[in-house]
Amino acid sequence: MTGRHPVDEGLVTAVREHLARRPGPVTPERVTSALRDTGTVVGSAAMEQVAGALRAELLGAGPLQPLLDDPEVTDVVVNGPRDVWVDRAGRLHPVPIDLGDAAAVRMLAVRLAATGGQRLDDARPTVDARLPDGTRLHAVLPPVADGCTLLSLRVVRHRAFTVDELVAAGTLAPGLDAVLAALIRSRANLVVSGATGTGKTTLLSTLLSLADPAERIVCIEEAGELTPRHPHVVRLVVRRPNVEGAGEVSLADLVRESLRMRPDRVVLGECRGAEVRDVLGALNTGHDGGCTTLHANTAQDVPARLEALGALAGMSREALAAQAVSALHAVIHLRRDRGRRRVTEIAVVDRDPDRGALTVRTAVAAPEAGGTVTGPGWAALADRIDWAG
Repeated sequence: MTGRHPVDEGLVTAVREHLARRPGPVTPERVTSALRDTGTVVGSAAMEQVAGALRAELLGAGPLQPLLDDPEVTDVVVNGPRDVWVDRAGRLHPVPIDLGDAAAVRMLAVRLAATGGQRLDDARPTVDARLPDGTRLHAVLPPVADGCTLLSLRVVRHRAFTVDELVAAGTLAPGLDAVLAALIRSRANLVVSGATGTGKTTLLSTLLSLADPAERIVCIEEAGELTPRHPHVVRLVVRRPNVEGAGEVSLADLVRESLRMRPDRVVLGECRGAEVRDVLGALNTGHDGGCTTLHANTAQDVPARLEALGALAGMSREALAAQAVSALHAVIHLRRDRGRRRVTEIAVVDRDPDRGALTVRTAVAAPEAGGTVTGPGWAALADRIDWAG
């Protein structure tokens, strides 16, 4: 596989110029129409192949687009023109793609950043953007990247799995599904924790799909990744500052705005900074049923992670613990073992009676060997969800 499209640069230029003469959004339909207008004579099957290649070149990720379209691929990383890897089933595999040279990789990164509405150049050599199809892009230019532009593309699959599908896939041990459904039904405030790529957003989308259809869910995200199957979901997305450094709308700003939108559930796609103060404040003022995801290696690491984020917001350890213990009811932790993503633990948030520090206690654990085991926090969790199972 060379990764080269059977389309010459002259044809790409002709289609690009044709689109430029007619202002408007560049859609797949317009690309196909522009191709026909160039007078290119090919058969219908070849026309669709060429149109697809042009759409990838003008709208998508060029030679990388077929990899992103592969349903088994979750990530594509580029280390050099002929050093491309994909993540399948939790493992990285090299793919034989030739992107040309270092200049071509840089041009691809700059174009993708522009497609995501971001600037990437020598003055701003790193970018974190969301492409129109939801794919998350991260790129670093030399000399910050040593040798060649580095690209990282994470595919967002716009589909919420059902609880039954997650049980069948092994993500949920039998019995955990009922506990999670009870947490949603009781409007508990939840933290979904785990390392990168463990499926936190996927699980949260599934859980939100269980919410009462009459509820209004406000999702606050850096990129629109949450896809719950629910009839009343509205989304707020951050806006980055412009080249003059003005116009930013942060996650913390959006959390405050969401409280004026008559939400039944306030959902923060990922808590990663000073917005933790606003989220805890919201969940402590009657906004039950809130959820967020958090990067942490274990459920027991969640208190330390929250304290670190609280420090960014100017919160003392004591203030953070006082807020979190009343605002957060349960932690749902995921791990990825040998490519398999699974919920390993549900824990309750508590406060150490001696030190006053925030802590978590295991309520239900799901060992790798199978089954579930209750822990010291089970009684508190069962009381919170009115468990009768």
